[in-house]
Amino acid sequence: MTVYLWSKTFHLLFVIAWMAAVFYLPRILVNLAESAGQEAVRERLVLMGRRLYRFGHAMFGLLLAFGLPLWLGYRVAPAWYPPVAAGSGWMHAKLALVAVLLAYFIVTGRMLERAAGGGALPSATALRWLNEAPLLLVIGVIWLVLAKPF
Repeated sequence: MTVYLWSKTFHLLFVIAWMAAVFYLPRILVNLAESAGQEAVRERLVLMGRRLYRFGHAMFGLLLAFGLPLWLGYRVAPAWYPPVAAGSGWMHAKLALVAVLLAYFIVTGRMLERAAGGGALPSATALRWLNEAPLLLVIGVIWLVLAKPF
């Protein structure tokens, strides 16, 4: 049980770190959209965004490394991992929402690269609305994990 609890602890830690990147990268895009004519500000924001994007990918890899044993570890090491998600539909729904969050993160990263190359971004208002989307997805993930409705 100790291995299970440590795995869960580190999984949650890296989820929190990844979500910070998911929430903040669109905010950097908003600032980029509003930095017209300020080349030094734009370069700084692009640098910050690229570093945050790399950080987010590293955190996602680590959350996945600790999350897979929580999901399927009971098949490999049943003494260490209880069958928490065995035969549970809520886990599949949660993983689907996480996949949508990852796609969202990748799309915002591509927007950053397009902006870094001189491409156009959506308006700052549209980016602000885009920034709210992951919150709704995370609420769904949290509800599925806590309620385990099916």
